[in-house]
Amino acid sequence: MSDAVDRGGVPPDMPAGAQDGQHALHRAIGPFQLFAYTLGGMLGAGIYGLVGRAAGDLGNAVWLGFAVAMVAALLTGLSYASLGSRYPRAGGAAYVTQRAYGMRLLTWTVGLAVMASGLTSVATQSRVVAVNLLALFPVGVPPVIVALGFLMLVGGLVFRGIRESMAANIVCTAVEFLGLVLVILVGLPYWGSVDLLEVPSPDGITATMLLSGAILTFFAFIGFEDSLNVAEECRDPSRTVPIGIVGAMLAATVLYMAVAVTAVSVVPYAELARAPSPLAAVTARAAPWLPGWAYIAITIFAVANTALLNYVTASRLAYGMARDGLLPKPLARVHPATRTPHVAVAVLFVLLVALMLAGDIGQLASATVLLLLTVFMIVNMALVVLQRRPGEPRGGFEVPAFVPVLGALVCGALLFNRVAGGDWRAPAMAGAILVAILALYALMRPRTTARTA
Repeated sequence: MSDAVDRGGVPPDMPAGAQDGQHALHRAIGPFQLFAYTLGGMLGAGIYGLVGRAAGDLGNAVWLGFAVAMVAALLTGLSYASLGSRYPRAGGAAYVTQRAYGMRLLTWTVGLAVMASGLTSVATQSRVVAVNLLALFPVGVPPVIVALGFLMLVGGLVFRGIRESMAANIVCTAVEFLGLVLVILVGLPYWGSVDLLEVPSPDGITATMLLSGAILTFFAFIGFEDSLNVAEECRDPSRTVPIGIVGAMLAATVLYMAVAVTAVSVVPYAELARAPSPLAAVTARAAPWLPGWAYIAITIFAVANTALLNYVTASRLAYGMARDGLLPKPLARVHPATRTPHVAVAVLFVLLVALMLAGDIGQLASATVLLLLTVFMIVNMALVVLQRRPGEPRGGFEVPAFVPVLGALVCGALLFNRVAGGDWRAPAMAGAILVAILALYALMRPRTTARTA
C-alpha cells in the first residue's frame, strides 16, 4: 500500500466526494481560523465557573492546577493534531477508529457518542442563551421561543458556509478572549498581594491535592477535539491542524493561569469557591464601574460560540459517517452552492429542537462527557495502532508512541475518577446512551464503504 493512498485507494487528504463526482466540502480554513475554532471551543463559558470550584480544592495555587491539567490534556491534543495531519477527514474520530480497528460496531459507537456530546451541548446552550438574552432584554417572550430562534439562527449560519461560520466564530472568540483579558487587566493591580502557593490544607501542596485540582481543571480544555472534524475543510491540513490545536491549547493555558492568579488575588479563595459566578465577583470588586450587563453579554457570546462550533462538528461528523456508509447516504449530500452538508444540518436541527424542548438535559450532557473520555482513550490508542502499521501515510506532525499511550492512560484515570467518585446518575445515563446506540446499530446494521474498511 502506498504512503499516499489509504486502505481503500483514496488519498487520505482528498475529499471523497471529489473522487466520485459529487460536490466536496470547501477548503477554506487556514491556520488562524482553526486556531480561533479550537480556542473558541475550549474557552466557552466553563472557565467562568470553573475557577471558583478549583479554588476550593487548590486555594491560591489554582493556577498550578491549570498548568498540570494542560500537560495532561495536551497529550491527547497532540494525538489529535497528529491524526488530523495524517487523515484530514470529516468523519473525525469515527474515521480514525474504523481505519485503525476495522470494527463497524466500535466505529458506530464512537461516532454517535461524539455526536451525542455535541448535540446535548448545543441544546443545553440554546436555553442558556435564551435565559441570558431575556435578562438583557425582558420582552416577555417565553424562553423556549428565544431558544428556538437561536437554533434557527445557528443552523442557518452552519448551512450558509464554513467561511461564514468561521467568521462568526472569530468574532465570538474575540469577545470571549477580551472578556477574560478584561478580568486580568482590572485585577492586575492586585497581583503580588497573596501567596500563590497557599492552599486550604495545612500540609501544603500535596500530590493528591494537585491531582484533584488537575482533574477538575482538565475539563476546561475539552473542545480541542472538535477541530479533527473540520480538517477536511482546512487548507494544507498537515500544517494547519497541528498549528491550530497545539497553538490554541498553549494560548488557553496562559490565559487560564493568568485568570486564576487574578481571581485569587482579588477575591480570597474561600470566598471565590462559594461565589455562584466567580469571575463576576472578581470584576465587581476590581471594577465596580463595569455595568452588570457587560458580563451577561460576554456570557451570551461564549455560550453561543460553543453551540455554533458543536453544531458544525456534529454536521461534519454525520456527513463523514454517511459518506463512509455508517449513516444513511443522503446525509453525505453537499449543497452545490454553499458547499456544506445541508441534509445533515437539517436533520440535526430537528434533533436539536427535540432535545431543547425536552427541558433540562444537564444530566444527559454530563453523561456524554464520560463517553467523550472513553472516545479519547480509543482515539489515542488508534494512533498507536496506525503508527505501527506498515504503509500508513505519515502526517506533517508526528509524535512518539508514548504520547498517545500516556494520553489514553490519563483519560482512563479521569474516567475512573468521575465514575467512582461522582454522582451515580451520570454513569447510569452514559450506560443508557450506550445501550441506545447499540440498539440503533442492531436496527440499522450500517455497512462501511471501501474507503474505511
